[in-house]
Amino acid sequence: MDLPVYADVVKAHEIVQKYAHRTPVLSSSGINKMVGAELYFKCENFQKVGAFKFRGACNAVFSLSEAEAAHGVGTHSSGNHAAALALAASMRGIAAHIVMPINAPDIKKKAVAGYGANITFCKPTQEARESTLAAIIAETGATEIHPYNNFNVIAGQGTAAKELIEDKGEFDVILAPVGGGGLLSGTVIATKHLLPVCRVVAAEPAGADDAYRSFQTKTRVPSVEPKTIADGLLTSLGERNFAIILDKVDDIVTVSEENIVAAMRLIWERMKIIIEPSSAVPLAAILEKKVDVQNKKVGIILSGGNLDLGNLPF
Repeated sequence: MDLPVYADVVKAHEIVQKYAHRTPVLSSSGINKMVGAELYFKCENFQKVGAFKFRGACNAVFSLSEAEAAHGVGTHSSGNHAAALALAASMRGIAAHIVMPINAPDIKKKAVAGYGANITFCKPTQEARESTLAAIIAETGATEIHPYNNFNVIAGQGTAAKELIEDKGEFDVILAPVGGGGLLSGTVIATKHLLPVCRVVAAEPAGADDAYRSFQTKTRVPSVEPKTIADGLLTSLGERNFAIILDKVDDIVTVSEENIVAAMRLIWERMKIIIEPSSAVPLAAILEKKVDVQNKKVGIILSGGNLDLGNLPF
């Protein structure tokens, strides 16, 4: 299995920085005081399409040869990756075929349509997503760009941590949420190369704890009927992602729904920025004292800011 290394993140950054925002790193003295640490938030909620996913999609699309690109790209995604791939494809002037479950949030359906993708809706099961996409790829010859289990996507996602470290220097701990593992695997590749002694810890909702269980048992456990407000973290870990996570990540912790909502609200109120529930999961781990951050310098990747404002949890 081909796994990216730091050189691939550097190569991805050469592409990504031409098209993506170099997002700001913000902090809040109020939150720092509350948790007894220096927290730095890498604001991927300000990224194009409102999520870190644009980095990986952009690298994957612009890494295609002309011959591959001519047939377009395809993926299945409930939201952020779909929008990211649709935008990256439109920037390159190629077709994007997106399979979305019928229960995807309306805001995400609208965003994907707005970027000009060809959308096919399917039943909200992994099997339906995969079989629908397979049929489309067979018909169009499009290249599948998996949301997280993809070499170039992982390398692209690693550029967020690379920028965070370049902009703010050394860290004791870097935290990221984990769903399929694209962001986490990219983050740990970049972090462990640049800061070998920095701990990399992932946080996951207790109601969707397949990554935590996979990490503990060292066997990839599928995500079955996950229940969490963090809709970006419902998927099972990818094969490549799991291999990198097992090799390099220091710990995976789980958090309650109550603390995800509390962390999300805290960031909205104290920092005046909109984040989606998935982004709040690492701060929830700090509030729950699942990660020791006392007197430490901590980086947190805020993964995105796409959520239905008509359906807030507070």
